[in-house]
Amino acid sequence: MNAVMKTDIDALMRDMGRRARAAARVLALATPEQKSKALHTAAEAIRAAEGAILGANATDLAQARGNGAPDAYLDRLALTPARIAEIAGSVAMVAALPDPVGAVMSEWTRPNGLKLQRVRTPLGVIGVIFESRPNVTADAAALCLKSGNAVILRTGSDALASALAIHAAMVSGLATTGLPADAVQLVPVKDRDAVGAMLSGLDGNIDVIVPRGGKSLVARVQAEARVPVFAHLDGNNHVYVHEKADLAKAERVLLNSKMRRTGVCGAAETLLIDQKIAGQALKPLTTALLGAGCAVRGDAAFQAVDPRVSAATPEDWDTEFLDAVIAAKVVADLDEAIAHIERHGSHHTDAIVTEDPAAAETFLAQVDSAIVLHNASTQFADGGEFGFGAEIGIATGRMHARGPVGVEQLTTFKYRGRGNGTVRP
Repeated sequence: MNAVMKTDIDALMRDMGRRARAAARVLALATPEQKSKALHTAAEAIRAAEGAILGANATDLAQARGNGAPDAYLDRLALTPARIAEIAGSVAMVAALPDPVGAVMSEWTRPNGLKLQRVRTPLGVIGVIFESRPNVTADAAALCLKSGNAVILRTGSDALASALAIHAAMVSGLATTGLPADAVQLVPVKDRDAVGAMLSGLDGNIDVIVPRGGKSLVARVQAEARVPVFAHLDGNNHVYVHEKADLAKAERVLLNSKMRRTGVCGAAETLLIDQKIAGQALKPLTTALLGAGCAVRGDAAFQAVDPRVSAATPEDWDTEFLDAVIAAKVVADLDEAIAHIERHGSHHTDAIVTEDPAAAETFLAQVDSAIVLHNASTQFADGGEFGFGAEIGIATGRMHARGPVGVEQLTTFKYRGRGNGTVRP
């Protein structure tokens, strides 16, 4: 790229940052009714624009196929009438959520009569960098709008046409309520320098960056961002079948965790089976996975029950496959299962299948992941399934936000104090 073109990108991004900051100040004062009306209108606009969105998505899919994208990637990129209906439904669900802005988190009165409150406030301007998931355009915009934040969206080049079509519908919702269109901006170019500009903070105009995409994108964002980041690096998730598991329940949870959608970050990547139940569980669970089209890379015990099981390598325990592949191992007991997850997991989502309440509570307490589950699929790692309407991402860090990042996690707080000529001695 020549210097003139790079200067143009820098100027474009800095201008977007300035406009987002101005819009954030307006949006922070918007009423709950204004924001809800804007989102309901946006949901209807997405439904009405189905044809245009599908046409744009067809363009993106053709480009991705031409670039040799794998099937799992194409599945994340593809839109259908049903998926567009889900996108619109998520926006409407966010609209119906309680407005977090201005909510009093706690209040108390000091002995000197000073009355204090901790009150939720927007973060400001959020930058969202995502790859081949067009639905993130609407999810992120809706969550940011509901929480009073302006947002700058930057999609991957393969999804730009789809994202532009969805963005146009979202912005039409803002217009109906007089909210600034600059509250939801989408970077209109494919140039990678736009990402670098966002990571710089756009002259202090971006307050938080949220990356949604593959490991290389998230690693770059975490390494280069000059502003706080809400993110997870990968989703190396586990299903542990405890000695007191109901095998029918275990099979149902395992197959859903692994095979419902293999390319999502909530998909299970490793199966652990307690050796005390191995005699009953290994064969049926292995057969169920293979029958569902999942390749199994197992230890010696798994290889012994079916010749189609290949040998697991040391690297497999640390791999997020994002495909119909699972690593599988027999562990001695609950303690070894927890130790394996601590050593190899990514602190995203892990599940135990057991009918023993004490074992379940031990697992839920000791596994240090953002989401821990008992007798439930790891694919519940989703803001919509948590009742958040949608999510802007999954965070595995320990500061501020953890797990699905919804409207409450997109707020901070400030203290309000009310006195009556109160002074400090």
